[in-house]
Amino acid sequence: MSDRAETAREIEALLFAAAGPLSEADIAKRLPQGADIAGALQELAARYQGRGVVLARVAERWRFQTAEDLAWLMTDEREEPRRLSKAAQETLAIIAYHQPVTRAEIEAVRGVQASRGTLDVLLELRLVRMRGRRRTPGRPVTYGTTDAFLEHYGLASLGDLPGSTEMRAAGLLSLDLPPDFAVPDPNALAVDEDPLDDGDEAQFHVDFMGEEEPGR
Repeated sequence: MSDRAETAREIEALLFAAAGPLSEADIAKRLPQGADIAGALQELAARYQGRGVVLARVAERWRFQTAEDLAWLMTDEREEPRRLSKAAQETLAIIAYHQPVTRAEIEAVRGVQASRGTLDVLLELRLVRMRGRRRTPGRPVTYGTTDAFLEHYGLASLGDLPGSTEMRAAGLLSLDLPPDFAVPDPNALAVDEDPLDDGDEAQFHVDFMGEEEPGR
């Protein structure tokens, strides 16, 4: 058996036993030094392609999961996920595409005042996190998405977020948008923020406790 084949076999065992997705760094800690982890993962992915269980990369981590076309088999066995309100979905989309983004910037994009409860829900579900403080007067807190966001939507990275063409095809963007309109690329946005100070997490839950937006 070749070294790569043996490495693939070892990784296969680790991923089946793991409680959650593993990064290549996580896998490397368990394997002999110098193991060809990237090559072995590619070999595993090819081996499982087209099978009922496939090897998938989400949030820069690897896991085995049910093939997408067989997801209907599991519908009766899975708990109903908590549904986000329209306000929460809009807020999450703005954060995903514009991060790092402040609450005032979210309000400017949506055109309405952000509910304190909306951000609370997204933080509670660990879909977003506080990233830092903007280098502007008042030092407002900035928000960004988490690895849990990528895992929930099955994205390998933020670069896999749908662009304007895909969003138009799905009916999520108006066909009457200006010709120069473009969906922001979160990987290309400039980062103008400083790390959070100690105690910022605790302050947030005092400042943002509140009810959901009426009618949302």
